[in-house]
Amino acid sequence: FTEGKEMTYDSVQKFNSVENYILQMRPTLRKRALFSDGTADYRMPPEPKAGDTVKIRFRTAADNVDLVVLCHEDEHIEMYLTDCDRDFDYYEAEIRVGDEQYKYHFEIISGMLRCTYDRAGVSRDFRPQYEFCIIPGFSTPEWAKGAVMYQIFTDRFCNGDTSNDVKSGEYYYINRQTKQVENWDKCPEDFDVANFYGGDLAGVLSKMDYLEELGVEVLYFNPLFVSASSHKYDTQDYDYIDPHFGVIVEDGGEPMPQDCCDNRQASLYKARVTNKKNLEASNQLFIKLVEEAHRRGMRVILDGVFNHCGSFNKWLDREKIYDDAEDFEPGAFATKDSPYHSYFHFQNDNAFPDNLTYEGWWGHDTLPKLNYEESPELEAYILNVAKKWVSPPYNADGWRLDVAADLGHSQEYNHLFWKKFRNVVKEANPEALILAEHYGDPKDWLQGDQWDSVMNYDAFMEPMTWFLTGMEKHSDEYKDYMLGNIENYENTMTHYMASFATSSLQCAMNQLSNHDHSRFLTRTNHKVGRAANLGTQAASEGVNKGIMKEAVVIQMTWPGAPTLYYGDEAGLCGFTDPDNRRTYPWGKEDKVLIRFHRDMIRIHRENPALRTGSVKFLRGDRNILCYARFNRAQQFIIVVNNDGYTRSMEIGVCGAGVPSSCQMTQIMYSSEDNYSMAPVTYQVERSYLKLTLPKYSAVVLRHQSEED
Repeated sequence: FTEGKEMTYDSVQKFNSVENYILQMRPTLRKRALFSDGTADYRMPPEPKAGDTVKIRFRTAADNVDLVVLCHEDEHIEMYLTDCDRDFDYYEAEIRVGDEQYKYHFEIISGMLRCTYDRAGVSRDFRPQYEFCIIPGFSTPEWAKGAVMYQIFTDRFCNGDTSNDVKSGEYYYINRQTKQVENWDKCPEDFDVANFYGGDLAGVLSKMDYLEELGVEVLYFNPLFVSASSHKYDTQDYDYIDPHFGVIVEDGGEPMPQDCCDNRQASLYKARVTNKKNLEASNQLFIKLVEEAHRRGMRVILDGVFNHCGSFNKWLDREKIYDDAEDFEPGAFATKDSPYHSYFHFQNDNAFPDNLTYEGWWGHDTLPKLNYEESPELEAYILNVAKKWVSPPYNADGWRLDVAADLGHSQEYNHLFWKKFRNVVKEANPEALILAEHYGDPKDWLQGDQWDSVMNYDAFMEPMTWFLTGMEKHSDEYKDYMLGNIENYENTMTHYMASFATSSLQCAMNQLSNHDHSRFLTRTNHKVGRAANLGTQAASEGVNKGIMKEAVVIQMTWPGAPTLYYGDEAGLCGFTDPDNRRTYPWGKEDKVLIRFHRDMIRIHRENPALRTGSVKFLRGDRNILCYARFNRAQQFIIVVNNDGYTRSMEIGVCGAGVPSSCQMTQIMYSSEDNYSMAPVTYQVERSYLKLTLPKYSAVVLRHQSEED
């Protein structure tokens, strides 16, 4: 106060306020150290049941905050410091959960500073859309969390039994007779659904050593049930494995006459797919495959197409395949008196026989939409199918659900059906996994009572593809401003990952490629188009295997279940379907790329922090991605340089839970030409790491806590 001036009430108040602030003042709030999530380190137990007491943990920098508060609705629970080390403090609070979802966020107070923390990180304001959420009673199978999956498009993987191959002229499909492709290396034609290369379950069995050595833990099969197409998303009989994938015990009949389009004359096809001996023998081969997979520690997931079936389906039988077959009822196409009439919606119920007015999915008459709302019998039948294949003697380990959000004719029924589906599947096999194909936000189906998780397009494949290649996932568009756009990548990932419960995120199917999109390696060449206009050779021109390896590093170190699409590991290229359905290049594989996949898979499998640990973005920049995976025992720093030239950087690693002064060991380095697992030591000083990476390279660094 100025000498000679009288102290007023206001000046005394101001003085006291300043004095109070100075007394409470702490070092700058280290926001990057603030952390919590739904993993086992920060929520105990991570998958609580109703009535359980749950311990919630929050991390701060050591001696850096005054108060941490757990906020649930109008309740504010002060958290207590329970653990600390040289660099971090850990606060805890206990809650008791009931039957309803428990949503929460944190408030952190340090001196005069206050902020909130939620699933999207630090914020000045409360964001209800990003609150943490406990779903009492919801859990996903432990085996699925971080499991390495391998997708097999069976007709194109390996031909192990030539006696079951689809013959040329065996039947007529859509606009031509079937064709047996004799040249295994031939690229798919533009109209590919009636072309068959001969891959089968015997071929998969013959390659089990290869799959095991690669490190595969789960086999996910595109549809295996009887079907007329090569992709088999037009189911003909949900009760049997297709004998063309299985076993043909009794053959008979002849191929169709040339130019014939009447499947009543498809005697060879009829004999193969309606003979119960063939059907039962094919189911037995599937049982053998599952047993062999289980013996090797692998799981098996089936593809369920329950929104629609095929026009060949025995319930409709538009093609008259089952007209003369024993033990099959008349199809709904031929007569209104069919027991399956209610399974389909006919716009004109008086147009029999041969009623063409049935509803097709998106208008496709080869894909009749199933009419659940008007047919309790259909619903019961499909739910029994769901139960049957995850039960003895088949013992499949789960379902992938095709176009799952489209099932039914209303969202209300769709959600009701999947609740019933979950109940019957989990009752039959509590360890079964339920994954759905879904584009867009899956939150409404991931509330603990329907799906376990999804094919992870929005929170993996799409942002990954844009960041690393600037390409749309079908290779239909290139956007240069999306290439290397780290802000878009981090924001998109953060936003969509918040739609997943942690248990769902840990088993989300993280793919680079699949049967519906161009091969990832092809996307690295930035060619926009499809095989029909660019030619199949263009798919492998100008590809960048350095970027491919970057993608694999991310895939194997990101939360979720890394899922390989057959042949990606061998360098297979291809534009979007059907070109992405080329045959596996046996004898012509990229051996270096296979070894790289095998080594990255081993790193993923051997380190718990990469399977179920936390994730946090660190320092990002244009074309530079940097993030951490960690638990209390292990910490990993993953850095990707997707630029066309060498980049040097200084990375703050405090958020990774890494000690402020320590050594980290390089366990993987990848580049355009090769890769190395030779250990290299990096020094962390004052929570910063200096690093220089050549163009199109990636590095994985590990720190192991001393007690481990």
